[in-house]
Amino acid sequence: MSSTNQVIRCKAAVAWEAGKPLVIEEVEVAPPEKMEVRIKILFTSLCHTDVYFWEAKGQNPVFPRILGHEAGGVVESVGEGVTDLQPGDHVLPVFTGECKECAHCKSEESNMCDLLRINTDRGVMIHDQKSRFSINGKPIFHFVGTSTFSEYTVVHVGCLAKINPLAPLDKVCVLSCGISTGLGATLNVAKPKKGSSVAIFGLGAVGLAAAEGARISGASRIIGVDLNANRFELAKKFGVTEFVNPKDHTKPVQEVIAEMTNGGVDRSVECTGHIDAMISAFECVHDGWGVAVLVGVPHKDAVFKTSPLNLLNERTLKGTFFGNYKPRSDIPSVVEKYMNKELELEKFITHEVPFSEINKAFDLMLKGEGLRCIIRMGE
Repeated sequence: MSSTNQVIRCKAAVAWEAGKPLVIEEVEVAPPEKMEVRIKILFTSLCHTDVYFWEAKGQNPVFPRILGHEAGGVVESVGEGVTDLQPGDHVLPVFTGECKECAHCKSEESNMCDLLRINTDRGVMIHDQKSRFSINGKPIFHFVGTSTFSEYTVVHVGCLAKINPLAPLDKVCVLSCGISTGLGATLNVAKPKKGSSVAIFGLGAVGLAAAEGARISGASRIIGVDLNANRFELAKKFGVTEFVNPKDHTKPVQEVIAEMTNGGVDRSVECTGHIDAMISAFECVHDGWGVAVLVGVPHKDAVFKTSPLNLLNERTLKGTFFGNYKPRSDIPSVVEKYMNKELELEKFITHEVPFSEINKAFDLMLKGEGLRCIIRMGE
């Protein structure tokens, strides 16, 4: 019997309140409305952003909520007006979107869609300001338009990248957020030349993806900067050649790097979101041609302070969002990089748990263990 136009009952991991373990519940998932798609999630992974909004220490608490935004799945049904996806298509849901109509989507330079840009406070669908999830008639809120910690979810068509059906979803699902963010920051924004030097600030999953981008670009020196010395050994797998722990030095880390590199690195990518690291990442690039790219999201009250002379001396400071990738237009080609063995994803995946043990993935991240934990839905 077809489930199209029917409510689907399935399991979802519900965050009932901030910081409390998720609870596996039976939820009702309504059919997709106009420009929406209902997908069956096969694999999802945990990203630090999920933990951040689950803890809800620094932003509006929106509960009860179904978190999750890094995932891979298969289209179950499509709503009115959806023409470029059909049941059976393999897709990656993305926390930001591409409507293809607005000024940003029509610009070759931007991926910050006016309609579907990330909105962390919104817990409902754009079409009618209602949730597609409920338990006994009580709505459960969405998260960044994806809510992948559910066996079925409803997503706006503009937030779905249609990918090669031969790509293993348990690997490429990590491309729907963090890995693409770091990789694109290097490949699309920093654009290091072959033989150049690159500093990466923060060696978590996003920073290591940025290092992977530097490796793919042919950088000859990739300097990893992190306060946690335990991360240095793993980072070698991602092309990192040298390590700097700011705690080991009395002078600012930008001065240490400038001394190591005869005046500064050619490119730097900042992936921590700490304002001091952002300033260091900018001030450690070489005058005349150095480019620093900011990826990490800072505290809302943080202020970036540097001498204007650093800019006048021909250093460039850039920011990026989701690695400057347009979700629908660009992410399918990133999947092909993996399929062509240009990009390695297996090394980012350090743990795997069944859906019933999703809280174990949160425990691992809170302890700082591993990079990405894949959560297998079909259990």
